[in-house]
Amino acid sequence: MRATIQRVSSASVEVDRQVVGEIKSGLLIFVGFEDNDATEDLKWMSKKIINLRVFNDDDGVMNRSVADELGELLVISQFTLHASTKKGNRPSYIKAAKPDIAIPIYENFLFELASLFEGKIERGIFGAEMKVSLVNEGPVTINIDSKNKE
Repeated sequence: MRATIQRVSSASVEVDRQVVGEIKSGLLIFVGFEDNDATEDLKWMSKKIINLRVFNDDDGVMNRSVADELGELLVISQFTLHASTKKGNRPSYIKAAKPDIAIPIYENFLFELASLFEGKIERGIFGAEMKVSLVNEGPVTINIDSKNKE
């Protein structure tokens, strides 16, 4: 499971020219899944994201989490996070889970986030052509992989 997290002052997602998810200050989370992602991956990633200290404290140090800030979450499925560019110029997505596997994992991930986070959680539409808008604060962008816990 891979996630790219961006600290934002606002973010939204549109499908067919309609806003389907929108947040103010918080985290925009792009997430992609592999066939072998398990409950442990979802639990670990959810806890990591909710507790990630990427918001500034009163001294300007990134020392506060989205929960501390009473921020919001926007979660967007993105299979391209598993792109392999090792060979050639066309990315391969062989490692990305197909929708029949990825959709239940995505739903379980949202459930895990909601079990740890009392704030607003918005989402995109799985598999849809989405237009994502954001104002990245900092900028702060963090990549996390549940199979490579650096």
